Amino acid sequence: MLDPYNGITINKKNLPSTKEEFELNLDLLVDTLKTKRNLIWIYIDIKYSEYIPIATQRGFFFHSCDEDYILVVKRLKNNAIVPTPANHTLGVGAVVINENNELLVIKEKISTAGYKLPGGHIDNAEMISTALAREVYEETGIRVEFESVVSLGHFYPHQFHKSNLYVLCLAKPLTHEINIFDTDEVIDAKWVDVNEYLNDEKVLPYSKAIVNAALRTKGFKIDNKPLSHIKKEMELFFPLEN
Repeated sequence: MLDPYNGITINKKNLPSTKEEFELNLDLLVDTLKTKRNLIWIYIDIKYSEYIPIATQRGFFFHSCDEDYILVVKRLKNNAIVPTPANHTLGVGAVVINENNELLVIKEKISTAGYKLPGGHIDNAEMISTALAREVYEETGIRVEFESVVSLGHFYPHQFHKSNLYVLCLAKPLTHEINIFDTDEVIDAKWVDVNEYLNDEKVLPYSKAIVNAALRTKGFKIDNKPLSHIKKEMELFFPLEN
């Protein structure tokens, strides 16, 4: 499989079943492609982890990984461009205000900061609006509908020596009754008057700033029409007009 960097990718399913065969094929592959391609990428399945030193001894280096594989790459040309691996984690938080001007908040087991806005990590391949609805439901039992993005935070350092991008969204509540499913992390969830929350000295200034932004601005809505010709999942966000 070729890529935009004039590289060729060897997928996990195409790996040989023995170290000896892998070593032989790898030497042949490098020799064949050294004047034709810029990069060789290899996805090494965790069950073939003994292949890793064979690759690194031939100039391959680590690029990225998941729980069941590591991706290694080798430059066949000194100036070949290797794209930057994922250098951030993604999170989503929700400002949910009901018809009684009450804000949905949670209290986490590990936090000493009092009540905060519901939210959490965006899973692999998960859309922002989907993650928003899932996280709010898991932590509070409230079903919500995405309305707009109101804030984007960038934090470094975060987990695993990476940056964190945290997307704060305004969401419309579709239900009212609280029922916490994620009891391992959340010990309480409740509706609280918005003004009471904003005047609470125990609430972090960051949380207050997010709620104020949601009250003042319309934010960014989803509009995928400009890239409707692209056949993949996506979310494009544009400013809401007054």
